[in-house]
Amino acid sequence: MKQVLILGGGTFGLSTAYHLAKAGYKDVTVLEQSAVVPPEDSAGNDLNKIIRAEYEDPFYSALALEAIERWREHLFAPHYREVGYLLATSPAAENKAKATLQRSLRSISTHSAWEGRIQPIGKRSDITSVAPAFTGKMEWTGYFNRLAGYAQSADALSALYSACCALGVQIYLGDAVERLKFKGSRCVGATTASGMQYSADVTIAALGASVPTLLPAIAPQIKAVGFPVAHIQLTPEEAIRLRGIPVTYARDLGFFFEPDRRTNLLKVCSAGAGYTRFNKSMTASVPPTESGGSAFIGVNDEKKMRELLRQTLPELADRPLQDRHICWCADSGDTDFVIDCVPNTQGLIVASGDSGHGFKFLPTFGLWVKDVVEAGRQDVARWRWKHTELRGDEAVSWRVGRRQDLSEVTPERQVIAKL
Repeated sequence: MKQVLILGGGTFGLSTAYHLAKAGYKDVTVLEQSAVVPPEDSAGNDLNKIIRAEYEDPFYSALALEAIERWREHLFAPHYREVGYLLATSPAAENKAKATLQRSLRSISTHSAWEGRIQPIGKRSDITSVAPAFTGKMEWTGYFNRLAGYAQSADALSALYSACCALGVQIYLGDAVERLKFKGSRCVGATTASGMQYSADVTIAALGASVPTLLPAIAPQIKAVGFPVAHIQLTPEEAIRLRGIPVTYARDLGFFFEPDRRTNLLKVCSAGAGYTRFNKSMTASVPPTESGGSAFIGVNDEKKMRELLRQTLPELADRPLQDRHICWCADSGDTDFVIDCVPNTQGLIVASGDSGHGFKFLPTFGLWVKDVVEAGRQDVARWRWKHTELRGDEAVSWRVGRRQDLSEVTPERQVIAKL
């Protein structure tokens, strides 16, 4: 049985470790730079993530339906809330947002899995019928999908971490991977910042948005892209009133979830193309490493968040926004994952490209990595290593607006710091 070393203990890394261990691999090791799990910088270290299966591409719809079934199983079920998904556009939405919503609706309207589970949204009363707690004007059009909801993402990662430990996976925290070890073209493990050396027959780089720092060759196809997140602190009474609301997403404004049941925090995100953070040579986009480097949101993002709340829950629209930060994803230009052997090497696999839609596959992603470990190749063409630079957000139908680099939003960061 192969000795496997996984670099990164976030969503893709833990899912891979879990499925390898379940399949009987006895020597699986995970290295994670964070001292805690979920890792502090992992995109999955969050209150919640959307779980839905409508994609314009039936390939991902089928995979997402399978993932939803796994979310209902014993390990993941305590962290999955099937509250439904309200997807709409406001009258001010640009044509791209309206068109992609209609394509999403068409993709599920004739599928048997959604029979009787789709409700059109054309007027305010349609929305209040599924979300009676909403008090705003909501002149939206779209649909309500009952076969969807959200995962309590940090809790799910913690549960998976415990399951990995119970299966015998060795997980070492608090020591960043500094470099890969090679004998010729064969990767034989990795060395950490403390000087610890780990050997392996197969090394899997599952470092999320930071993967270009270890594998510079992947930079043309994987970029760190950050998306704004904020929270509103509710009273217990306010949180109870909003309990059970659907995940609500206005394509042109943003989305929010029902309040967290432990903290009474309501998470809200703005819609947009996100931020990059290119290095000085413009060869790679990677997340900030300095303390507080992601602890902000832009002025325009805050405006969208507040307008979203004004149209749904106006009583919350002017509340203070807490824990403002940027959540960093590993973005591929076509939003396909990259799960493949690294070219011109042996024994080295990359698992990346979550593209902001990967967390829903936490229960299943590791199975796809295991296939590559065992076959020594990627048989799914769309998940192979790309040898040319991919297009940007013009290829991603569900994102609106223009992507900016952090260097462009420095003035906005200064304004936010004074608020």
